[in-house]
Amino acid sequence: MNTEPNRFASRLFAGIASRYERMGAILSLGQDDRWRRFLVSRTNANPGAWVLDAAAGTQLVSRELAARNRCRVVALDQSEPMLRAGLEPARLDGSNAHVAPVLGRAERLPFQDATFDSVTFTYLLRYVVDPAGTVAELVRVLAPGGSIAMLEFHVPEAGLARVGWWAHTRALMPLAGAVASPAWARTTAFLGPSISRFVADHPLEEWVGWFRQAGTIDVRIRRFLFGSAVVLWGVKAR
Repeated sequence: MNTEPNRFASRLFAGIASRYERMGAILSLGQDDRWRRFLVSRTNANPGAWVLDAAAGTQLVSRELAARNRCRVVALDQSEPMLRAGLEPARLDGSNAHVAPVLGRAERLPFQDATFDSVTFTYLLRYVVDPAGTVAELVRVLAPGGSIAMLEFHVPEAGLARVGWWAHTRALMPLAGAVASPAWARTTAFLGPSISRFVADHPLEEWVGWFRQAGTIDVRIRRFLFGSAVVLWGVKAR
């Protein structure tokens, strides 16, 4: 298995973990919290249900799941610095009693089939070699009838929105990153081209196909900020 994207992601996120939440809010123009709330609202897990939050990072979605749905959450990420950066915020808001951080990769989950009632993941598929296989692996551990939902960046299709997105990702974001730290300068220089390449190689219709091929039905999409972010969700067939 080609692990280079995973190694790259590990190096990338290790350097930005301590300021990830603050910079994420700045770079998304304050919209990332809204996107996460909508993502969580698409889960059908009841209080007490087990939810896998893959690519959990600093556990922002995990904490929202625990607070809003009162779920028990496994927050899985391959970056130990990112998981560690979320421990203190989780302790302060009390969600640490309901969130269990676990080191691991979404491509090779250490769980049995149908373990979880719901699955969420954010900003994951650009960092794996086989996006379709990764989605299939996430659906594998989902119980029939359970929901799966993802949040990912996208490229606006409309002319003016696309121009504005290009200016934001190629000029404003790298400027903000350069002011923040060398690690953030590298990250913001990488992010825009990474999104562009991924969307060019894998149109949104292909994302929907990955979900359906893995056994997910009722797949739906909602675009945010003129199409610069997308939440995609569905339910595993019974």
